[in-house]
Amino acid sequence: MAGIERLTGREGDVLRLMAKGLSDNEIAAELVVSQETVKTHVGNGPAKLGARDRTQAVIAAYESGFVSAR
Repeated sequence: MAGIERLTGREGDVLRLMAKGLSDNEIAAELVVSQETVKTHVGNGPAKLGARDRTQAVIAAYESGFVSAR
């Protein structure tokens, strides 16, 4: 799945934290932003990747090497 390069820096940050299994609330606390901001990025990121949902976006992040299991 292409499109990782189209993510903004913050969308990439959110995707990395989603890949770690963090909830929206936990991501908001980690990045010191509102939960609404996180929800916006959670919606925009998968759309830019052509993913149906956050699960598919996380799979794409692993498959592309954007995040690793380490």
